[in-house]
Amino acid sequence: MVMTSRELSYIAGLGLTPLLGETLGECMTRASKAYPDQEALVSRHQQVRYTYGDLDAAVTRVAAGLLALDVNAGDRVGIWCTNCVEWVLTQYAAARIGALFVTLNPSYRRHELEHALRIAGASVLIVGEGLGDESADAPDGQLSRDLRSTLPLLRHVVLVGSQPNVDGVRWSDLLSMGADVPETTVSARQEACQFDDPVAILFTSGTTGAPKGATLSHHTIVNCGYFMGERLGFTRDDRISVPVPFYHCLGCVMANVAALTHGSTIVLPAQGFEPTTCLEAIAEERCTALYGVPTMFIELLGHPELVHTRCESLRTGIMAGAPCPIDLMRQVIAQLHLPELTICYGMTETPPITQSLRDDPLEDLVSTVGTVHPHVECKIVDPETGQVVERNVTGELCARGYGVMRGYWNDAEATRGTIDAAGWIHTGDLASMRDDGHVRIVGRIKDMVIRGGENIVPSEIEQTIRGHASVRDVYVVGVPDPDYGEELCACVSLRDGTTATPQEIRKHCRQRLAPYKVPRHVVFRSTFPMTVTGKVQKFRLREQAIGALGLS
Repeated sequence: MVMTSRELSYIAGLGLTPLLGETLGECMTRASKAYPDQEALVSRHQQVRYTYGDLDAAVTRVAAGLLALDVNAGDRVGIWCTNCVEWVLTQYAAARIGALFVTLNPSYRRHELEHALRIAGASVLIVGEGLGDESADAPDGQLSRDLRSTLPLLRHVVLVGSQPNVDGVRWSDLLSMGADVPETTVSARQEACQFDDPVAILFTSGTTGAPKGATLSHHTIVNCGYFMGERLGFTRDDRISVPVPFYHCLGCVMANVAALTHGSTIVLPAQGFEPTTCLEAIAEERCTALYGVPTMFIELLGHPELVHTRCESLRTGIMAGAPCPIDLMRQVIAQLHLPELTICYGMTETPPITQSLRDDPLEDLVSTVGTVHPHVECKIVDPETGQVVERNVTGELCARGYGVMRGYWNDAEATRGTIDAAGWIHTGDLASMRDDGHVRIVGRIKDMVIRGGENIVPSEIEQTIRGHASVRDVYVVGVPDPDYGEELCACVSLRDGTTATPQEIRKHCRQRLAPYKVPRHVVFRSTFPMTVTGKVQKFRLREQAIGALGLS
């Protein structure tokens, strides 16, 4: 239920349930007492199962280990892992002792990892198995020593799994070190935390192409997870299949914390998304909810084992990250048995803003991003004047409330450019608001490309491609794609007397960028459409690229 203005595009979520005034650690303590024997976390690829009682005890052991490493309140603990039990334990352990957990994309290259760690000023880095060598281009076990030599604030690298050639503290050693730290010390640190304290830095790309660390408080994360679970109708009987990565807020907030605040169970099918293991987990664990971006649902629908998979236990879930065509939505609801599937809209800086209701009609699921969450305000403003526009008029979507980040870590200028003096966060998305309060996203002010749920800023890719010896200039745009929603297209102008092929441009990118940032399409051009002031008209360039590629 919402309170609205009849004429203006402003809406406030009516919160009949009060906001929770708890820290993340207090939520864990409360859940362990309320549901001690309830299954909390299942990691199928690790063959590990925790009840809430077990999870609370394990979190305390990891928290004690971090204290043994001299992690102080306010310190930052980086998590560079694929989905695993250790990710969840670190998330809650850091929060329990007043530290901040910092989410890092496992596909980061070395320079991307160092940049994020430098911004956050992390003192400890948790490294997942296999990431110390391949993903960071660090042969011969040099990752830990190299990072500590270039990042003076980084004191410890903790290694998950068996990585014999990587220098650092073993996860088992971390647990052993914490054995000498009294539980009362951990409890005292938790009691010293306030719910308005920062607890997480989630990295996202900004308009400059450099990652920015969105700083979220306990209050933000706890309530975002709680009200997400409320809208999905979660109880202790729900089992949530989570193939989405934890470094996204969809995983670490809207899945993990939604389960924690409702006594539900998190099920990890694998360390990353794999259609086969995801389907097996749904059937064998009797999952009732499924999270994913449209590309994941497409792969599940196209998997040959789907017809042999029992999905009757499913009822609800979240699809987010990209628009969903109506035909795809019909298939998801029917073939995956998700009659109460919801669409969610938000950003790393404020997850979530809107979400559909479980009984919304199909047309609303594919044409809108639902209605505003409780205790959250939304308005649509004219991008030029900042004035609130009338209903059904397009403008920039802004939000205000408990979900808005504290700011970008150590970047006051970028924060001021995103959150105005009245506390409204400007999303950069063009939207309109219907008379009934449903919000429709119609485009983006910024030229960010959303590929399968990944937010990609073209300027970083453009700068990389400009480093190719044959490239005179380049501009990257998003073009339609049936699977990912959008794909990257690099429009390249070559230097006189030089040649290059699309394959060479992509190889150049693969050596310098994370895989999801490598353009799928490369087209060559002699000129670019310009304004009278000499600025490239990217919307025209996008139209021309679509025509050249024969896309629709």
